[in-house]
Amino acid sequence: MVEKRTLSGIIADIIIWIILLLLTISCLLPLLNMVAISFSDNASATANIVGIIPKNFNVSSYAKIMEESQFWRSFMISVIRVVLGLAINITLLVLTAYPLSKSPKVFYAQKFYMRVVLFAMLFSGGLIPTFMVVNGLNLTNTIWALILPGAVPIGNVILLMNAFRGVPKSLEEAAMMDGAYQWTVLFKVFLPVVKPTLAAVTLFTIVGHWNDYFSALVYITKTSNYPLQTYIQQLNVDVTKITDPEKLKELAEVSTRTLDSAKIVISTLPLLLIYPFMQKYFVSGIVVGSVKE
Repeated sequence: MVEKRTLSGIIADIIIWIILLLLTISCLLPLLNMVAISFSDNASATANIVGIIPKNFNVSSYAKIMEESQFWRSFMISVIRVVLGLAINITLLVLTAYPLSKSPKVFYAQKFYMRVVLFAMLFSGGLIPTFMVVNGLNLTNTIWALILPGAVPIGNVILLMNAFRGVPKSLEEAAMMDGAYQWTVLFKVFLPVVKPTLAAVTLFTIVGHWNDYFSALVYITKTSNYPLQTYIQQLNVDVTKITDPEKLKELAEVSTRTLDSAKIVISTLPLLLIYPFMQKYFVSGIVVGSVKE
């Protein structure tokens, strides 16, 4: 039987949709304005007359960034960092969260290691001790200095651990009765069930590695080894070294606002392409991983 909706219910739904529409617009307008500024000329951006449509369309800001070979080198460094970091992070997350999700009757040292994990989450070593460790291991100016210090994000461990605890015990018992070993149970039973949470922590890991620029400022001293975000953050234009009239003319079309907007657009584009494919897992993964029954 189809329930008839009351007038008050319809009005309430309309109000909710209007509020959501306004919130969506409020989120999209700054992004559209940023894209418009990046494609506008110097005078329009400086005069602050650009809305969501570019004024005097040009791509001088993007040409200024992309004409540098270092841009593409830094882009590939960021891609490699995301791929390696994601593989290491997810592997260590699963291998840490799975045994911690077991009861002390199954994993006798569970309480001890759980205290260690919680202590590490509340108290970090600090920037200087971490740098001393990285430098002592001769990892500076290598991509491993950007990956290994954050190889086991404790917050993601807690999310994945709680997701593992939410898997019905009967599924594990049935697999064990069929002769499955722990590795088989993990890969054939637990991981498929916690796929939404796994997708959520995967998204966190990708965003964390891609957006991080500060680590390279600390551990990387060679500009040629900078990842994309650090390269863009350090990008500047030295007018005194430019003598070519054509270059000066191109530079006149680029303002700080257009150049900064182009930096932000380029750095956010890969994440905007990835997020829609993982959005359906995001909310359910966070809920499953953060609630323990």
